[in-house]
Amino acid sequence: MTESEQELRKRLRRLPDEPRIVITGNHLTPWHTLQLVDDELPAYKLWVLNAQKGVPDRDGVVLETPFVGAGMRKSPRLAYTPCRLSLVPSLFHTFQPPDAVILHTTRPRDGKLSMGTEVNVLPSAIEAVRRRGGLIVAQVNANMPWTFGDAVISEDIVDVMIEADGPLPTAPVAPIDDESALIGSMVAARVHDGATLQAGIGAVPDAALRSLTTRRGLRVWTEMFSDSIFALEQAGALDRNVKISASFIFGSPELMEWVDGNDRIKMLRTEITNDPARIARNQAMVSVNTALQVDLFGQANASRINARIHSGFGGQTDFIVGALHSEGGQAILALKSWHPKADVSTIVPLVDEPVTSFQPTAVITEQGVAEVFGYNQRAQARHLIRDAAHPQVRDELWEEAAALGLA
Repeated sequence: MTESEQELRKRLRRLPDEPRIVITGNHLTPWHTLQLVDDELPAYKLWVLNAQKGVPDRDGVVLETPFVGAGMRKSPRLAYTPCRLSLVPSLFHTFQPPDAVILHTTRPRDGKLSMGTEVNVLPSAIEAVRRRGGLIVAQVNANMPWTFGDAVISEDIVDVMIEADGPLPTAPVAPIDDESALIGSMVAARVHDGATLQAGIGAVPDAALRSLTTRRGLRVWTEMFSDSIFALEQAGALDRNVKISASFIFGSPELMEWVDGNDRIKMLRTEITNDPARIARNQAMVSVNTALQVDLFGQANASRINARIHSGFGGQTDFIVGALHSEGGQAILALKSWHPKADVSTIVPLVDEPVTSFQPTAVITEQGVAEVFGYNQRAQARHLIRDAAHPQVRDELWEEAAALGLA
């Protein structure tokens, strides 16, 4: 065990009983340091955004999050906190104050560290734990891309630095199936030169962005991005005079290489990227997200399956509201009309799960474009059945619409 690791163990022993440990989430888990923490602490609260498989899940560990990842999903120790992502940072200063924050960063340069491809809610966690006199640990990795903006922190604020070089998780560029490509093309047809883009995670939003390579002057203000934004940059579709603003990044090794040291990319904390008022200030803001279900009232469930939390609100609610308030903006829900795994229609009479968001500009499936915003409730239902629902369920949906007073 290195001197730094021994120092970490001493510091961990000084924390309160059952401390709250906030760690870098998504795909940048500081695995080596997390194992040291788990070995030392018999009981603690582990706070992770979108935890990946392999996080400690044992007696004595409470798994806390406002966005459930594969590492916490279905765990009996899960403590899920429903919260819009833009408001999550405030939890650290109120209901869920951290006792320690474990970061995954670059190695130091001129007294600075970069959090690389994962900024998100971490700046607020750092501020909250410093105010409380808590512990800040950085697992430094020579393979971490150096990014700018709110990713950069002073080396002086770190109490313990753990060296753990290793490859970062990356994702190959996945092929786009025919249905996703069709939906993407219909989304792209609504996006004009000079628009500002945000797209959620998944094949359909990714396909939409990849259909925009012939546009010019596009801007990016998003929670996260992947290789589809890189493809737009390579195609000359993005406005080179405007920085690409995001809070976290995940994708291929080529994407990571492009991101490293690229001052075109400005990493921002969640309170900024997901603030609906700031989103609304972007010109012609186009938000593209997906859902598990959309009902005839324009309500979307993107969070729960059979009453069990699957993910969480994420940034969808923030960006739908922000895009609707942007001049010339659009909030689009794009999804397949038939869920391939569950083998059910995604257009339903009335969602029976808690609603994630509602009233987008339009709902787009491979069947067509259902206009929603600005139409009365009967017209909304008519558009969703006629233009977005799978033909196999349209007759049933018409009957249900009548029973709901929508036909």
